[in-house]
Amino acid sequence: MANALKATGRPIVLSICEWGQNKPWEWGASVGGQLWRTTGDITDSFSSVLGILDQQVGLEKFSGPGAWNDPDMLEVGNGGMTDAEYRAHFSLWALLNAPLLSGNDLRTMSDATKKILMNKDVVAVDQDWGGQQGALVSGNGTTQVWAKPMSDGSVTVALLNRGPVSARWRLPRPRPSGCRTPTRTE
Repeated sequence: MANALKATGRPIVLSICEWGQNKPWEWGASVGGQLWRTTGDITDSFSSVLGILDQQVGLEKFSGPGAWNDPDMLEVGNGGMTDAEYRAHFSLWALLNAPLLSGNDLRTMSDATKKILMNKDVVAVDQDWGGQQGALVSGNGTTQVWAKPMSDGSVTVALLNRGPVSARWRLPRPRPSGCRTPTRTE
């Protein structure tokens, strides 16, 4: 398939979808794929987002420019999660360098959904030209810290509260040089 697509003379992306059953992150690039699904299908629930997020741990070494892990499309705005959960979903997918494919009805989306999907700072994290995928750097089951090295030498950090109640974060002082101040998404 990759050879046939190249023969057209046009730039066409080859996305491999076999739902991660045969570990396409290990072989997808070698057969001409630019991205590959890493999991089964997402549903519009935060438990689905978290389950798929858990399956991304350790896959960052298989991702980079021209070779992307795809945890499935975005569910932002479909009605099954809170706005805070949708913000977390969008931010985490950006940290993973995931293709930001919107799965909602663009004709009827709310202003809150537009604000999430059009957040230029979050989209910039996803589209950073360095192409390094973010990774889980610490966690205790309920709270997690995810980080992504950026092309300018800084690090984008996401603090994720997976629990049902508010969490308190204590950041070490001083912050490492180049780290951005995290955005709270609850």
